Amino acid sequence: MVFRPRDLASRMAARRKPGDGYLRETFTLPREEARARARDFLNRYPKAAYMSSVESWRELPGGDIEFTMRRLASAD
Repeated sequence: MVFRPRDLASRMAARRKPGDGYLRETFTLPREEARARARDFLNRYPKAAYMSSVESWRELPGGDIEFTMRRLASAD
């Protein structure tokens, strides 16, 4: 059986606890737009107050970046 990175990512996502208190947003953008979006997200939800971070990222074959940002839901 051949495993692809996507298969591993799907298995790991299925194991994630849905009630861990974080809100996640996943984006797929060209590199420069991805940087700008992540910077904007971190400016809007500072790490000190929201525990914001880039949870995961990867470069897709077409050159786009897929990344997931997370922050605490309790800060809404």
